[in-house]
Amino acid sequence: MEQWLSGFITNLPDGTTYYLAILLIAFLESLPAIGLLVPGSTIIVLSGFMASHQHGILINLVIYSIAGAYLGDLVSFELGHRYGSKILKSRIFRRKRHWVKQSEVFFIDHGGKSLFFARFLGPIRGITPCIAGLSDMPRKKFQTYAPISSILWGISYPGLGFIGGNSWQEVESLTLKLSTAITMALIVAVLQYIIKKKLP
Repeated sequence: MEQWLSGFITNLPDGTTYYLAILLIAFLESLPAIGLLVPGSTIIVLSGFMASHQHGILINLVIYSIAGAYLGDLVSFELGHRYGSKILKSRIFRRKRHWVKQSEVFFIDHGGKSLFFARFLGPIRGITPCIAGLSDMPRKKFQTYAPISSILWGISYPGLGFIGGNSWQEVESLTLKLSTAITMALIVAVLQYIIKKKLP
């Protein structure tokens, strides 16, 4: 194992404290603004990698990652519903206006599916549920898509780290393959949307 990872693992907490930290990281990454600052996906993948080296139990990491991601999406949605316009006018989003615009267009074009794709698309991960709330998306519809995306994310990201446990380079390779697969699925969804709009 890489030397820097060995040192990092040595200084991590154990037991419930560790899993609660994983939940908190997944939660924070799902929030608008804060999610831009927290490298949650990388840390969650790293936690899976560490589980393959006997630090943590994979199933616990999956459960806490899913819980944190879903709770974060719920809070982001409610913040958008109640304070969305104020949040998006805040200083951090004024500087990152292109991400906000990208997320808005993405949500308008894809509706509920945007909640799934955004979960795997970095900067717009925490903004999209907020925009869903701001756009008055029905809670029932939101609560259909958000758990699915949280479950898939909470399984795949620790899982990538665990499966690639032989080396961090292998983890990076698997992560790239997942990103490519998600991008291809998104391209297919966009093409379907365009074709559907053009058909009489």
